Amino acid sequence: MPHTDGTVTITVNGEHKRVAAGLSLADLASQLGLVPEKVAVERNLEVVPRSTLAQVEVEDGDEIEIVHFVGGGDHPVAGGGGDHAAAPMTEAADDDSWEVAGKRFRSRLIVGTGKYKDFAQNAAAVEAAGAEIVTVAVRRVNVSDRNAPMLTDYIDPKKITYLPNTAGCFTAEDAIRTLRLAREAGGWDLVKLEVLGEAKTLYPDMVETLRATEILAREGFKPMVYCVDDPIAAKRLEDVGAVAIMPLGAPIGSGLGIQNKVTIRLIVEGAKVPVLVDAGVGTASEAAVAMELGCDGVLMNTAIAEARDPVLMARAMKAGVEAGRMAYRAGRMGMRRYADPSSPLAGLI
Repeated sequence: MPHTDGTVTITVNGEHKRVAAGLSLADLASQLGLVPEKVAVERNLEVVPRSTLAQVEVEDGDEIEIVHFVGGGDHPVAGGGGDHAAAPMTEAADDDSWEVAGKRFRSRLIVGTGKYKDFAQNAAAVEAAGAEIVTVAVRRVNVSDRNAPMLTDYIDPKKITYLPNTAGCFTAEDAIRTLRLAREAGGWDLVKLEVLGEAKTLYPDMVETLRATEILAREGFKPMVYCVDDPIAAKRLEDVGAVAIMPLGAPIGSGLGIQNKVTIRLIVEGAKVPVLVDAGVGTASEAAVAMELGCDGVLMNTAIAEARDPVLMARAMKAGVEAGRMAYRAGRMGMRRYADPSSPLAGLI
């Protein structure tokens, strides 16, 4: 109940605050210097629909979480927000676009938004990569610094598809909670799911990942799922509702390149949904290898963000993905044990 001075005590993003009794959640956001239309609010572990923020009043003891999107992907595609969809595609015979969950894209390179020195460099790298999708993390708003820059000020979600991810989640419950908030914040249903097993390897926990995928799919989400490079696990993910399979090429942030081409190729051959290599790519030639295996795309963050020149590396990665895709479509020559002369021997002087 209210204190004698007409205030109530609440917790906002872990900080205790005293605010006026009867204050609405929309007014609370405004007092914190936030635009209610750009954040998602959770009250006592329940997501509050944005359409009701002005009607829901805070009560004494409430625990409030206010989140938005920040650079994400450094721990490892949110799909199109609201009514936003990928740019319309031509139906030309040479159109090599790809589709996921009913949305069509030209670029097969998905870029993360973590580890850059600032948002400006991140935006320049996204442009250089020609990326149409960026992964973003869902994090608490910094209520202590109202002037902190926001990712949306640099990368326009109306032009670039945001793919909210669950980077840093170690249980199915945390991942599901995060994506419910993401959907409330931006209307996204195309999301990237990852549930990690432990902090040292950042390998996915497939039991929790499968459970989260099934629940999210039932709730109308379209999860693109980070997983181990296991064709059996990939098939099970597809069966429970994954709209894309995203096997790791190597541990997240390692830059080791694709360590098991055989299993990646088996996943590609068995999948009826897009397959994208997620994690482990370190340079452009490794991106090309992923595409030559028949993958539909590559997701990367650290390889670009930690390069000496991130913008130049982004251009290199774009070229690598495009070259690998063309090589796959062209079909490589057969491999032989012995030499085969390029020039005919008949008529030799």
